[in-house]
Amino acid sequence: MNKEVKKLKIKFYGATRQVTGSNYLIEAGGKKLLLDCGMFQGGKEEDLLNFADFPYNPADIDYLIVSHAHIDHIGRIPKLVKEGFSGRILATKATVDLARIMLEDSAHIQESDVEWENQKRKRAGKKLLEPLYTLADASRSFSYFEEYYYDHYIEIDETFTLRFLDAGHIIGSAIVELWIKENDKNTKLVFSGDLGVDEKALINKPQVVEAADILLMESTYGNRLHEPYEESEHKLIDIIERTAARGGSVIIPSFAVGRTQELIYQLNNYYDKKGFEEYKRVPVYVDSPMAYEATEAYQKNSDLFNEKTREQILGGDNPFSFPNLRFVKTVEESKSLNKSSFPKVIISASGMADAGRIRHHLKHHLWDPKNTILFVGYQANGSTGRKILDGAKEIRLLGEVIKIRAEIEELQGLSAHADKNMLLNWLGAIKSKPKKLYLVHGELDAQENMQKEIKQRFNLNAEIPKPGEIVEIGGKTDKISIDEDYGVDLKENLDKSLEEVLELMEAYQKQDDKDFGKDFIKKNYSDYSEALLDIKNRLMELILMENK
Repeated sequence: MNKEVKKLKIKFYGATRQVTGSNYLIEAGGKKLLLDCGMFQGGKEEDLLNFADFPYNPADIDYLIVSHAHIDHIGRIPKLVKEGFSGRILATKATVDLARIMLEDSAHIQESDVEWENQKRKRAGKKLLEPLYTLADASRSFSYFEEYYYDHYIEIDETFTLRFLDAGHIIGSAIVELWIKENDKNTKLVFSGDLGVDEKALINKPQVVEAADILLMESTYGNRLHEPYEESEHKLIDIIERTAARGGSVIIPSFAVGRTQELIYQLNNYYDKKGFEEYKRVPVYVDSPMAYEATEAYQKNSDLFNEKTREQILGGDNPFSFPNLRFVKTVEESKSLNKSSFPKVIISASGMADAGRIRHHLKHHLWDPKNTILFVGYQANGSTGRKILDGAKEIRLLGEVIKIRAEIEELQGLSAHADKNMLLNWLGAIKSKPKKLYLVHGELDAQENMQKEIKQRFNLNAEIPKPGEIVEIGGKTDKISIDEDYGVDLKENLDKSLEEVLELMEAYQKQDDKDFGKDFIKKNYSDYSEALLDIKNRLMELILMENK
């Protein structure tokens, strides 16, 4: 009898032909390894996907590798743990720091949504709902996290060896290099994660990968080019100044992690260089407790800043502090911003305007033509932000229909995602090109454009996997199939109807600071490197404290 040869399997379960919900299952050597476990974002259909059963048994998953701490890459980890996962979660140190903040906030939103909805359901005599996960579930998931640094080889087991490279997207974001040994054959799989732009205010540009046999590559902006970074900086200031001149305010929906810190850095440089007198400074409010915590996490991981930013700190300038900057923490402070008519800048989450305090600020500012709504990040299909950008004349917010009369602006140059040319240049820098290339984390039109560009420039065939697609790699040809349990009618598996999910999405999210006081598990894989980086971070922290 011929011994059956096991094949490496890749299963595409999220961020396939869409941008959110990053989730890929790798099977090799009798082990199961996940790349990311993110939340789907956008409209009601995307929200339903989060409540569906996983297309695998979470208890069977041995490892989860996390590329970075944005919610569309980590948002379902507590659900995974709640449903039986007890394996290892591997991520960079900065990602672990940020993940705790993000997941606690997400859990609070889940609980608040359901509490708000259940009050109505009690009065109506309806069945009560359960949250997607709770703060306790999020807290329990932290015990499985292990933190690592860039450029170290991590031998997970006899099958998988891992290395993180800097993806330049947000602090701690990683390109995942995974060496897979099976049937006496070594295969190198690379997952790009989310790749950053070449010119960033705070962090380094994406590192170059030397070689890959299999590449899972993001394609968010596979059909678009960003305007130059400096041009976007100038436009940002121009938008603020002209809006303030007509007595209006600038409202910026911004992701609490990454984009908000970049905006603070740019505004700090602007006001410092101009030497404004206090009365001439337009006040800048960051209305997000999570953004405040994330900014502190950025400072704790200051060794990851680029050389320019480190020199700025050493020169006595704290990039996250300037006289007219205010961090808003309480609900009362947040509400007071909408009661005053003086010109201001309000930076608030969520970045797609689907939840959080930003919805209140939009409700109070969208109707007034003196104001400007400025989008600085990706807006998924179905999201409130996308509807506004696409020219909607009115939008429903917090139970009211609001006419859109404010000026609507978008700055693509401030995006944390690489554009088409940056993606192609990153791929071009790989010396030993991948034999198999799969485009993920992008909408279909962007992926099809990227597919053509890759074929023309490199003569490589880039595949665009379908949701639930399974690729078995080995032998003369790859076997491609679809997971029959994936993509079934979601309504049959959910306790919520579409109408109920819509109601939940309208709920106001209170943002409480919760601290479970639970430390992350640390793996002392390199005592020397860890100690050295801790010393660097503490030095930077002392300098930042001195400059406050």
